[in-house]
Amino acid sequence: MNVVKAGLLDGGVSERGDRRRTALLAALDQLLRKGSLASINVRDISRRAEVTRSAFYFYFENKAAAVAALCDEMYSDALAAGQILLRGDGPAADRIGRMITGLFRAWSAHRHVFRALLDARDADPAVRALWDRDRESFVAPIAAMIEGERAAGRAPAGPEATVLAAVLLDLNDRALERLSRPGGTPIPRKQLHAALVTVWLRTIYGETA
Repeated sequence: MNVVKAGLLDGGVSERGDRRRTALLAALDQLLRKGSLASINVRDISRRAEVTRSAFYFYFENKAAAVAALCDEMYSDALAAGQILLRGDGPAADRIGRMITGLFRAWSAHRHVFRALLDARDADPAVRALWDRDRESFVAPIAAMIEGERAAGRAPAGPEATVLAAVLLDLNDRALERLSRPGGTPIPRKQLHAALVTVWLRTIYGETA
């Protein structure tokens, strides 16, 4: 999953216990559950958090930066889903299925944040850069897993493992974006899950997986 790590756009403030910063993020989270990022302004966030607008800008450059900082828990959940695949416990089909299930659960628990993050990514180059950096952080571990499976004779030779990993992660991102921004022909979540598992399994392990 591609989730921008929190705390990278918040003006360098790292004291997570700071009450005003915590209040601002909680206020943003509450507002995003009811409306889109575009419908929310800094004044709305500040008022709900009961702090001044200047306090908001002390911590965050803009709304997009605040959304990026809100993603910490979502990123942790996505990372945990990825570890299911990388640990190597159990058959490949089971590990991939549980990884996709964990990814969908992370999205479901934070769908309002993910939807806002997509909007922030599209509007703010800095958030886009963090999005891309986050995606890249998953590529190397998955590529190493693919290379290990090939070396052990459990997966056939194929395209460069890093390229394969990047494409599969892009596929996950697109699936979550489809769920977050319905459009065109809708695909039921259960069918989308099954399709992702099939593509990952056959791409890495071949037609006989």
